[in-house]
Amino acid sequence: MKKLIVMLLTLTMVFALCAPAVSAAGPAKLNYATGGTSGTYYGFSGVIANVLNEKLSDTLKLKVESTGASKANIQMLASGDADIAIVQNDVMSYAYTGTDLFEGTDPITSFSAVASCYPEYVQILAKKDITSIEQLAGKKVSVGDAGSGTEFNARQILAAYNLSFDDIKVSNQSFADSADSLKNGTIDAAFVVAGYPTTAVTELATNFDFNLLAIDADHAAKLQSDYGFYYYGVIPADTYTPVKEDIPAVAVMATIVASNNVSADVIYAFVKGLFDYKDDITASHVKGSELDLNTAISGVSIPWHEGAAKYYTEMGLDIG
Repeated sequence: MKKLIVMLLTLTMVFALCAPAVSAAGPAKLNYATGGTSGTYYGFSGVIANVLNEKLSDTLKLKVESTGASKANIQMLASGDADIAIVQNDVMSYAYTGTDLFEGTDPITSFSAVASCYPEYVQILAKKDITSIEQLAGKKVSVGDAGSGTEFNARQILAAYNLSFDDIKVSNQSFADSADSLKNGTIDAAFVVAGYPTTAVTELATNFDFNLLAIDADHAAKLQSDYGFYYYGVIPADTYTPVKEDIPAVAVMATIVASNNVSADVIYAFVKGLFDYKDDITASHVKGSELDLNTAISGVSIPWHEGAAKYYTEMGLDIG
């Protein structure tokens, strides 16, 4: 009898060791840093969490948190207050290299890329008598809030056209304030970086006629050569009432990143879930929910998370 009991206990231990980890420990719980509750990051990430928490309930559980967006999210990853986050890909590049928004700080390399989700276009609004970026010289231009990612994008794009902030009259305003100032005639142009259509610009378009300034292919190529994070595409005609033709423009990508402390298996499951259940996520019609495997690796200038790299390699994508 004693031998039988010992045998049964031994078998029980063997089965326990062989069982999947999720059965013993439950799903991996991930804090997901996003943005303000009224912003696209929060809404888009909320849809992802709702879908994956249902479809992958045995594997992971995402808890979406409202935050101060890109820079704050990376700081939360570094401190361990977040496991996964959505950020602008230019900001993640600055963090990884300790430049621009992260100038004067040690590079933060404890996180890696998971998926590029959708482009946030640099939309350059201008009065109707301004038709090119070169014509911004001498004009009063809002370049976004002081110290913002938009301000750095404006500086980089102007430099590609051999202009600097010394060549314009710099104004630092939010997107909504920039739209009001254009309408009131207190500025001549404004940089807005967001997925289109952008609410502030749509509202401006209802009663103000403006141009969107194009970036030609040569200048876009220079930006892409100088900075690994820019994506080149088109803002379609009629996105805003006054704009009747496609406007070539550069964009930064809204990109999901993760702490290197999150296991490769969990991130693999997360990325696979994004694309296995893409239709469920897209069905929400939340801005940004148009996930596309073809652009999922676009604009990434930092290392890939091991779990994400495994998935994209299996899908035949060249991640370098």
